[in-house]
Amino acid sequence: MKVKFILTMDDLVVDDQNIDQVVLDWECEVDQNEILELSHRWITSRNFLTTRMVGLTRVGESSLTIEPMDEVENA
Repeated sequence: MKVKFILTMDDLVVDDQNIDQVVLDWECEVDQNEILELSHRWITSRNFLTTRMVGLTRVGESSLTIEPMDEVENA
């Protein structure tokens, strides 16, 4: 399934610089199990982003949106 991920991070610190907001989006092919696993890790892992992004030391609020693309393309 093709999906679009949208990661929004507010009030973050990257390499000792304060940044108000960063929005990243990307598309990729994933199966439903991968989406469920990622969603579970996102919700249950403390410091999920700071442990995975080099230079990121703090994030205020963040959200991850996962939108299916196949439905949009076939509509």
